Amino acid sequence: MSKTKADSYERPMRLRATSHLRDLCAETEFNRAQLIQPLFVVEGLKGEEPVPGLRGVMRQSLPHLLKQVEQDLAAGVTQFILFPVPAEKHDEEFDHRFTQSVIRELRKAFGTSFCLWMDTCLCSATTHGHCAVLNDEKIALKKTLKALAESARAFAEAGADGISPSDMMDGRTAYIRAALDRHGFKLTPVMSYSTKFASNFYGPFREAADSAPQFGDRRHYQLDPRNRTAAIAASVRCADEGADLLMVKPGMTSLDLIQPIIAATSKQVGAYQVSGEYGGLSLLAENGLVNFDAALPETWHVFKRAGAQFIITYGARYAQALGVR
Repeated sequence: MSKTKADSYERPMRLRATSHLRDLCAETEFNRAQLIQPLFVVEGLKGEEPVPGLRGVMRQSLPHLLKQVEQDLAAGVTQFILFPVPAEKHDEEFDHRFTQSVIRELRKAFGTSFCLWMDTCLCSATTHGHCAVLNDEKIALKKTLKALAESARAFAEAGADGISPSDMMDGRTAYIRAALDRHGFKLTPVMSYSTKFASNFYGPFREAADSAPQFGDRRHYQLDPRNRTAAIAASVRCADEGADLLMVKPGMTSLDLIQPIIAATSKQVGAYQVSGEYGGLSLLAENGLVNFDAALPETWHVFKRAGAQFIITYGARYAQALGVR
C-alpha cells in the first residue's frame, strides 16, 4: 500500500486522545483547561529562587518543582509546559538524562492528572545560548534539526504528553514529527511556536531559563516584528509540516495575526503571554498602578476575543482564585 499524507502526519485523533487535550481544544467555552502554566526546573539548584519581575514564578530544584505542581494541581491547573535548565552546557551532543528524570518523577508522583508539554529548544543547553548547533557562529541546520528531533523523542519516551518546539529553525516541525512517528509516538501532538518574533519582551524568561545569547541576537532565525506576511507564512509552514497546534509569541503584540493564521491553516492557534508582558502587570501591581487580580484575567479575555484557543501564561495558577472555571 502506498504511503499517504495521512500516514505521515495528518492525525487529528492526537488532539482527542486524552481528556486534557479535549478540554484544551474545546471551542465553545473558556476555562482553566485552556491556560498553560510554565515551570522552570534547574539541575543542581538547591531549593528555589524567584525570577525577577515575574510574580509567583520560581526557578526550582526537582523536589521544589514536585511541591509546586502539587500546589498548582490543587489550584486547578491541568496544563503545564516545562523548561528544563541543565547544569552542563554542550554545543552539539546533548544529554537528556536530567530532563527525562524530571518527567518520570512528575509521572510517578501525579500520574496522568495533568498534561505536560515540553518546550523543545537548545538555547538553555548550549554554551552560547543560541537555539541551534553552530559552526563558526553560523547555524548548522542539519545538525540542529537532528538534535531537536532527538530531544523530542527523548521527552516523549520519558512520558511527556506533547512537544512544543520554540527554536524557529527551518523545517524543525517536519523533523520532529517524523522522529516521533518513527519511534512509535504517532499520537504525541506537536504544539509549535509557529509565529515567534525576535522580541524585546523575553528578558525575564532568559533569566529564568539561563538562555540569553552570549553573542549577537536571534534576528536571523526569529521573525521580524515588522513583517506580517512572513509571520503568517511561518505558521502555514508549521501546519504543512505536521504541527497539531500553532502559537503566536509574544501574545499581546500578535493579536492581529491569530485569525488570519486560523483562516490560512484551519488549525487552532494559541498565544503565549510572554515574560515581559506578564512582568509588566507584576511591576505595575507592585507599584500600586494596577489591580493585578483584575488586570490578569482581562488580558486572557482579550486573547480569547482575538481567537486564541489556549494561552500560555505565568499566572495560570491564579485562575481558579480569580473565578475562571
